Amino acid sequence: MERIFEPARDQRSGDTSGAEDRSSCRLRDPGGKHEENRKIHKVSEERFVADWKDTFPETQESAITDIYNEIKLPARATAGSAGYDFYAPVDLTLNPGETVKIPTGIRVEMEQDWVLKCYPRSGLGFKYRLQLNNTVGIIDSDYFYSDNEGHIFAKITNDSNEGKSVSIQAGTGFMQGIFVEYGITVDDDAKGVRNGGFGSTTQK
Repeated sequence: MERIFEPARDQRSGDTSGAEDRSSCRLRDPGGKHEENRKIHKVSEERFVADWKDTFPETQESAITDIYNEIKLPARATAGSAGYDFYAPVDLTLNPGETVKIPTGIRVEMEQDWVLKCYPRSGLGFKYRLQLNNTVGIIDSDYFYSDNEGHIFAKITNDSNEGKSVSIQAGTGFMQGIFVEYGITVDDDAKGVRNGGFGSTTQK
C-alpha cells in the first residue's frame, strides 16, 4: 500500500491556501480497492482563544493569538514512526505531583471506524513518569463535529517518585497520537449522536 502526503484542499474550490493549518495523510491501494483519509487541522482562532482563556484566564488575548499562530500540526518524526507527535504550545515546567491541562489547538478528522489514541511521549514517561490523567486519550471520529470543534486537550501530571521536575519547551513533542482501526459487534445498534467533549458519550 502506498502512502501519499498531500496538501489539504478546500473541497469547494480546490484551493490549497491555508494548507499550513491542515495535514492530510492518504493511504492508497494502487489497485484502487482501498482508500482512506485522515486529516489533522488546527481549531479556529476563536475557539482556541476561548478555550485558552477558560484554562489560563490570566493570559492576555494578544498573547493567546501569538500562541495560536505558533502551533505546529502533529507530525511523525520518522518514516517508521507510528505516532504523530503533539507539540507543546508554550514552555511548561511540572514539579513532582503537579498537573496542567493543555489546549493543544488541534482537531482530527478520520473515518467512522477509526480512533486516535493519545499517549505521553515514551521518553518523558520513562524518565519522569509523565502521565496522561485519563491514562490513554481516546479521540473518537465524531468528536470532530462537536460544538467545541473537536478541540483536543491534554491533562498531564508529573508522577515522579524520584523528585524530578520536567521542563518541556514550546514546540517540542510531549504527547503522541496513533490512528487505529477498530471493529464492532455484529448486533451493534448504537444510534447516539455526540455533541460535547469528555464524557459526552456516557449514557445516563
